[in-house]
Amino acid sequence: MLMTVMLFAFPAIAESNVYRFVNQNGDVEFTDRPKHDGFVRIVKTWKGWKPVKANPNFRANRKKYSPLIAEAAKEFDFPVEFIHAVIHAESHFDPYAVSSAGAMGLMQLMPATASRFGVNDRQNPRQNIYGGVRYLRYLSEMFDGNLTLTLAAYNAGENAVKRFGYKVPPYQETRRYIKKVNRFYSSYRNNYQQ
Repeated sequence: MLMTVMLFAFPAIAESNVYRFVNQNGDVEFTDRPKHDGFVRIVKTWKGWKPVKANPNFRANRKKYSPLIAEAAKEFDFPVEFIHAVIHAESHFDPYAVSSAGAMGLMQLMPATASRFGVNDRQNPRQNIYGGVRYLRYLSEMFDGNLTLTLAAYNAGENAVKRFGYKVPPYQETRRYIKKVNRFYSSYRNNYQQ
């Protein structure tokens, strides 16, 4: 609890390594500068992702991949507008997008995530969309349908959400990502309802 308060009270700490030490009496000390080898790192420095460059083929690609997105949404019983919003935020509908961290494709899948959800070719739009939606569905079930935690886990990793007590991790990049996707989600929902 104290750590959560510290991370929100001092946002600079949230983007630094955080270490914890528990002494023989059970007293807990948190710091960003460990004093000895007994400290254990519990939060790793988060540098964030570089923003995705605008895709000049955005509109054409969005139209082109909409049927695939609709298929995956139906198969995995997941909101089509939400999938559009995630793809918009992740890659601007560029199937060849590659992040500095090594995420690839429309839904910016990392190698381990792609493998885990049956994606052999991350730049194959069908595989990438289906793998990404399968992952979103998995996360949604893990977090009882909470789309905010689903997005936090998609961005920062499911273990980060668990580590912070099933709450959004205090990473500025993750918080910005959630706001961005929710803004797109609202826009896509309005467009689909018209």
